Amino acid sequence: MNLIERLVTGLCRAVLWASTLVIFVILVCNTALRYASGTSLQWANEVPELLFPWLVMSGVVLAAAHGAHITTSFLVEALPARVRRATAVLGWLAVAALYATLAWSTLNMLEIVHDERSQILGIPGSLTYGCVMVGMALLALLALQSAWRACVAGRDRVSAQAGAAGASAEPARPVAGAHW
Repeated sequence: MNLIERLVTGLCRAVLWASTLVIFVILVCNTALRYASGTSLQWANEVPELLFPWLVMSGVVLAAAHGAHITTSFLVEALPARVRRATAVLGWLAVAALYATLAWSTLNMLEIVHDERSQILGIPGSLTYGCVMVGMALLALLALQSAWRACVAGRDRVSAQAGAAGASAEPARPVAGAHW
């Protein structure tokens, strides 16, 4: 992993652990309070609802960073190596553009949902929508990283093979990247 991937995964792990821990502690305390005294904290239902989208989005980005999403690659693997590289680069650029479009669209929606507030704590709805925007931006960044890796890995392999076996050698299959 390079610096960008380490920063993204570190941030997502921190958000994942913090949100999971806070949700768990609040739910345990509220359940214990209900059994002990028959009452509960009024705000104890809102905080997990606000943190859950952050937990999910950080998990999505982590799964993408580790290549844990399902992929179907048999069609691309049937292509010649140079076409595979071009397909990988163009595919990752398209994925990055789509994630960036989603992040931008979510940014434009933040003003609209900012006026929606949670009933007890009064937290704006833009807080939960913000996690979608941040997640999509991070996914776009990882997709750009994969496009760059596919481009450079393919070029490096072509150069190495051309030097070792002559200019007519077919390049090896590029590393597709682990972010989809």
